[in-house]
Amino acid sequence: MEVAFIVCVLIGVFLGPADGHVVTDFGDSPDCIKFFYKEHVPDLGASLPEVVRLCQRYVNMYHFATLYNTYNRIAVYSAYIFEPSNGGGREDRWFIEPQLVDPSWASEMQDGYKMAQENPDIFLGDRQALNDDYKYTGFDRGHLNPNGHHPVPSRNATFTLTNVVPQNPTTNQNAWANHESKLTSLFKERCHQAFVLVGAIPSSNNWIVKNNVKRVNIPEYVWNAYCCVDQNGRPILSGAATALNTDQNVVVERTLDDMVDFLQQYSDAPVNELFSGQCRP
Repeated sequence: MEVAFIVCVLIGVFLGPADGHVVTDFGDSPDCIKFFYKEHVPDLGASLPEVVRLCQRYVNMYHFATLYNTYNRIAVYSAYIFEPSNGGGREDRWFIEPQLVDPSWASEMQDGYKMAQENPDIFLGDRQALNDDYKYTGFDRGHLNPNGHHPVPSRNATFTLTNVVPQNPTTNQNAWANHESKLTSLFKERCHQAFVLVGAIPSSNNWIVKNNVKRVNIPEYVWNAYCCVDQNGRPILSGAATALNTDQNVVVERTLDDMVDFLQQYSDAPVNELFSGQCRP
């Protein structure tokens, strides 16, 4: 009995507090709030009744954070810290979030196909997109948090369907991919650490429809914003960009203040700062 108690205590210490994958507030977990510069969580989307906060967990670690809209079944944004890729980690699997099916289920992302096989009588997609939603639509499963901005295992963790949106393949595979590569070089050369937000602006009424049901909102725009800091955590560089989700294949680079103004056009609530102090030096 004493041995069992000690083992349980040690397991609890190793795993940390059971705050779960779906959290009430990103600040509930120190390992989740760290993805936001100076722990400043944007106001963007926070007041929407259908959003949930996901601390993206894989192999018992948190890798990034996502504000997810369960009605549109796409993210408002994902927040992450850039790390150079070390190769590998490209998944054939697409993960889903068990706690969006049942709050009592596991707090770590799981292979959606495997979960469906294990739970044939339960529909897993009431509050999230499924891989079948994207099949034969002509849209890419466009990463918001790009897999190329992470080493393994964080790179694997980006292959969750709560981190992708229906993205025009021309733009996703060309202009937007080139923009992500440009940021990779910039972050490596200029930044000690780079905090990044990547999001989608939903369309008013453009959806992936399956069996006459609106399943996944097709966003009008994808966007990102970043804050680079030096070794002392002081801001040194910032920027943002938008891309219309069509085959126009153009990325428009912006300042953070321009980005706030742009996002405000699509928000009923004040957007305010994306980063603490708007990442001003």
